[in-house]
Amino acid sequence: MRHFALTVAYDGTSYGGWQIQANSVAVQQILMEAIAKGTGEHVHAQGSGRTDAGVHATGQVVSISLQNWRAPADSLVPSINRNLPKSIVVRGCREAHLRFDPIRAATSKRYRYSIRNSRIPDPLHHPFHWFYPRPLDLAVMREAASLLIGTHDFKAFESNGSPRKSTTRTVHDLVITSTLVNDGSLFEIEIEADGFLYNMVRNITGALCEVGVGRLSTRWLLSVLEGRVRDPSSQTAPAQGLCLVEVKYPSSLFL
Repeated sequence: MRHFALTVAYDGTSYGGWQIQANSVAVQQILMEAIAKGTGEHVHAQGSGRTDAGVHATGQVVSISLQNWRAPADSLVPSINRNLPKSIVVRGCREAHLRFDPIRAATSKRYRYSIRNSRIPDPLHHPFHWFYPRPLDLAVMREAASLLIGTHDFKAFESNGSPRKSTTRTVHDLVITSTLVNDGSLFEIEIEADGFLYNMVRNITGALCEVGVGRLSTRWLLSVLEGRVRDPSSQTAPAQGLCLVEVKYPSSLFL
């Protein structure tokens, strides 16, 4: 038995999320079917975490175990990809130790949230960003974002539906950039942490936009964080702007 870690990218627009479910097609289901066709083995594909319907990924990490695969690990990439739709692709493959667990072994995850800040929508890229027509103040958003870096209880930025034993997380990095594009700007919020609560990135993004348009203040953001209660006046950013960029692991887990 050999164990592998696949790096998978997907356009989540047409899927009900990563995890197999009863009422919609999931990325996990399509990937497992492609692995079976490419290797002749029906295996379980364990992802590093669930992404919701409409959320994308460039760096989802997936573990599989194969009994009969004798070729090098990177040969799995074309064998699987030829059986996948254009919306899903395996970007790479590494052989892993038996103890590799893509969820528990992760040291951090990095997400990117994209915002189209313009009075005019972008018809070509709308499935991959949040169209936000009100002007955003980059400097104020960066000031607010700096308050969230470090170890905090992020209970106020968790949506109901997936409770965790602890709501304390450590945010290692939170960077906001703005790039001029046709008729406006593309804001990108990248956040890396040792773990995330349900909708944590989308809720943080919504709060930062509230501050960025001047509706709420940085003092409000800090009070929400310290109060540990979700403020209903803040919004949850929509799914289509979110992308799982990278999952990091100790190098010792790979051969």
